[in-house]
Amino acid sequence: MPVTNAVKHVVWDWNGTLLDDAHAMLGAVNRVCLHYGRAAVELDEWRAMFSRPLPACYERLLGRALSVDDWAHIDLLYHDEYRTLLDTCGLATGVPDLLRGWAGTQSLLSMWFHDELVPLVAEHGLTGLFTRVDGLLRDTGGGSKAGHLADHLARLALDPADVVLIGDVVDDAEAARHVGARAVLVTTGMGDRPRLEATGVPVVDSIPEALALLA
Repeated sequence: MPVTNAVKHVVWDWNGTLLDDAHAMLGAVNRVCLHYGRAAVELDEWRAMFSRPLPACYERLLGRALSVDDWAHIDLLYHDEYRTLLDTCGLATGVPDLLRGWAGTQSLLSMWFHDELVPLVAEHGLTGLFTRVDGLLRDTGGGSKAGHLADHLARLALDPADVVLIGDVVDDAEAARHVGARAVLVTTGMGDRPRLEATGVPVVDSIPEALALLA
């Protein structure tokens, strides 16, 4: 179903959306599982389990309560393993060509670390497509995107009613709803299709399909 009313701006998610890195994210999760003596998970199993805030998600995964120190260690394990796999990740189907053809403005909002995100976006030749690129400024993450999206749109002086967030997890839809924007979700990342569909926003299988909804 098309996203009706004028869409002037797209806020893109990065991991699992513009970047085809589901295998790297799964590999990083399984590095955590190995450390804690938990059997490795398959992609569909992790998708069905994935949610934010991440500490609670990992408590379900590992079957144990996590202290602040535990979570900091898990965050470190995950990101160290993810970085070793990052050079195996390419751009999603349709990127960047279809983004170049989008008539409105675009920005990028990611929960990946800002000082690593910016050069990575440049490495993939995408910087010029975005009016703003924002990543995580803290040393550890795992929380909701809602506050980050509100700040992102405020810095761009955008009316949320003119904005669609395209992401891959339930939290993206919830963040958009929180600020009064719309959302489209893709199934290429960490989101389980039934849970994505339960958000009530359009769910598609690719970037080309997502952008087609905005035509």
